[in-house]
Amino acid sequence: MTSGSVAAVDLGATSGRVILGRFDGGEIAMETVGRFPNTPVRTPDGLHWDLLGLYRGALDGLRTAFRAAPGLSSIGVDSWAVDYALLRGERMLGVPFHYRDERTAGGVEAVHASWPFEELYRRNGLQFLPFNTLYQLAAEGEALSLADGILLIPDLVGWLLTGERVAERTNASTTGLLDVTTREWDRELAERIGVPASILPSLVDPGATLGGLLPHVSSELGGQAPVVAVGSHDTASAVVAVPMRADRAAYISCGTWGLIGVETEKPVLTDAAREANFTNEGGVDGRVRFLHNVMGLWLLSETVRAWEDEAGEKIDLPALLARAADVSGPVGVFDANDPVFLAPGDMPARIAAWLRDRGRPVPSSRAEFARSIVESLALAFAEAVTRASELSGVPVETIHIVGGGALNTLLCQRLADRAGLPVLAGPVEATAIGNLLVQARTAGLVSGDLETLRAAVADAFAPVRYAPRA
Repeated sequence: MTSGSVAAVDLGATSGRVILGRFDGGEIAMETVGRFPNTPVRTPDGLHWDLLGLYRGALDGLRTAFRAAPGLSSIGVDSWAVDYALLRGERMLGVPFHYRDERTAGGVEAVHASWPFEELYRRNGLQFLPFNTLYQLAAEGEALSLADGILLIPDLVGWLLTGERVAERTNASTTGLLDVTTREWDRELAERIGVPASILPSLVDPGATLGGLLPHVSSELGGQAPVVAVGSHDTASAVVAVPMRADRAAYISCGTWGLIGVETEKPVLTDAAREANFTNEGGVDGRVRFLHNVMGLWLLSETVRAWEDEAGEKIDLPALLARAADVSGPVGVFDANDPVFLAPGDMPARIAAWLRDRGRPVPSSRAEFARSIVESLALAFAEAVTRASELSGVPVETIHIVGGGALNTLLCQRLADRAGLPVLAGPVEATAIGNLLVQARTAGLVSGDLETLRAAVADAFAPVRYAPRA
């Protein structure tokens, strides 16, 4: 390594951060220089992201980064997948919809009327999720005829910073409009579902330089630095920073969602993979993220939010999980992938109803509810790891869990117990680390392939090991 600094804008489903990464010889140091909430906004036409609020938070954090590191080498942006804004000229045609908005049901029907799911899977390799971008676009109606461009959320922030319209491939691979083999836009598919191929932006790979900051942005931030494409789908960045041996391990990027899978060189497009609802998404350096989505910590956070709204006070989550670990009796286990849990709302009531309707034990205390959620997630994660190994042929010997879930000691231990495999937890900030490493490699601050970068992560952020109990 050589010395220098880069800044990661990391936008999550509940909050955003700006993290300054300093590289000095063999050392990697990280400092959070900005943190801001990500609170959706409901309007008469549906649920939206507060994009301008997120952009303001990113600018505030970047201003602090420039003050702390005036010679900043670059900026990189990652976020969740699938959501977007339509553009016309220099204007957005409305505020980006939230993927949990209910509008996509009609889009699913419209797309599948033209393209049966089996054919879609052969072309794009994606699992069925009702909010995938192509279904959202099919629900847009006349807005599509007004647009001359479309940008996914991290590319949209990049455009606001630089004025450049591009699509980074790892996130573009989640739209359903990218050919899974060529990794180019499937223009025939786009046109047949009513998406003008002319609005699809040029594709770039992680490590590409988008351009410098626009003059007014540079003036506001007090500095100038290029914006570099990273694995702009947050999971793509997170997988860069999983300190794993890819030919022997599975990864779980666990936050709002749990994304469970293995890394492969080529997509897995078998009927069995399609029937198991596994997806083939783009990774950094041309790798494939063969994975399955599970609802994730959304189940716990939405449950806690409902209790806090009811009680009018904050709940101590670590204390709640400690009490959940002490629950000795059996608790009901539910299907964490059931679509009934997708939308915001009274999660405890929905979990109780699911269990009651199937004759399973219904939790009688908050600790039992938390334990039920953890057990359900651990089971779903363990089953997904087994299927990922079977479908891909990767012999999984270790499970790596990164992101916020790595802090949940009860979840990590119960996952190890249910999977019968050791679990290595950490780093928690894998997404930001992966974002920073791709930028640093572009700037010449580090060098090497993914295996080299992962070895550096393992040296800098030692994981916590959980052994399966008999």
